[in-house]
Amino acid sequence: MREENKSLRQQQIETAAYSLLEEKGYAGTSMLAIARKARASNETLYNWYGDKQGLFKALVTRNAAEVKSLLEDELAVEQPMTTLARFGPKLLTLLLGDRAIALNRAAAADPTGALGAVISQAGRETVLPLLVQVLEAARRQGDLSFDEPGDAASLYMNLLVGDLQIRRVIGRVPAPTDSFCAERSRLALARLSLLLGTVSKGLKT
Repeated sequence: MREENKSLRQQQIETAAYSLLEEKGYAGTSMLAIARKARASNETLYNWYGDKQGLFKALVTRNAAEVKSLLEDELAVEQPMTTLARFGPKLLTLLLGDRAIALNRAAAADPTGALGAVISQAGRETVLPLLVQVLEAARRQGDLSFDEPGDAASLYMNLLVGDLQIRRVIGRVPAPTDSFCAERSRLALARLSLLLGTVSKGLKT
């Protein structure tokens, strides 16, 4: 199959998977049902994704690809505060977008915990180590001061995301606009600089 045709078929399969996920939840969504809805063969799905967990891992990985790529590309540049300024809006858009919310709603309703494990592995556990590297670069440049990189990353995530994702999952807030994500990110970075940058200045005096 030509690469462009394969990409189109993958988009159709993944769209069908999201649709069934919202309708039936993770436990109620089968590879056969996805294949039928996408008008693809069951054999194709198993050849491309391995199994249902592999398919949904691919969904999560694709959803997080832009954020992961941004961090990977900019780590070599060593302009960490600029990287964080660009990273924040993209991460918020990812975490609060319709597809991420559909995945998290299904994970919350999945008694096996399988989908939650996939989301954690392909999402947070992939992106967070890259964020830690960016923060460590900011520390090396004297922009931030902290003892534990993991704690600094958790602080930044709390400032950026807070309870917004869970509020989206339970239907209490709408999908964010680009301007909301940009402003929320700006404030999160300013507050991070205030909390950790102030310590840095104090140590230098």
